[in-house]
Amino acid sequence: MPKQIGRLILYSIDDLHEQLGVSKLTLRSYLRSGRIRGRKLGVSWYVTEESLQEYFNAPEPQSSEADTPNKSNSHNYRYIVQGINDLVSETEECETTSDVIELLQQQAILSLFQVKIMERNSEKVVQILKARDFIEQHGAKSEG
Repeated sequence: MPKQIGRLILYSIDDLHEQLGVSKLTLRSYLRSGRIRGRKLGVSWYVTEESLQEYFNAPEPQSSEADTPNKSNSHNYRYIVQGINDLVSETEECETTSDVIELLQQQAILSLFQVKIMERNSEKVVQILKARDFIEQHGAKSEG
């Protein structure tokens, strides 16, 4: 439930996760990167209604040519970024290797994550990689 202080309404990560259906991992990544404006008070992030309106009213970023080779592979695979212990239990699905790398680079401790590569049209797991190994294998490709 959002907190109201006078006229100011503050949304926590949990509030946004419940109301928007976006993973907490993605929300934290957006906040750390500045994609959504927010403030951290103690250990918790808070976002105002104004910040949410800015985010939703902003034009979508144009994809660069460097993303094109990865997008050609996106029809074959999907990528599941997931925490590997009780500290990080969230999962996030990404469409391209570039999206995975961007998400992983926003994380404070890479060793808490792994990437599951799955065939798009089935539930077959092709490979499971530690986050660092994924970046080493796919990082050069995404830089273009």
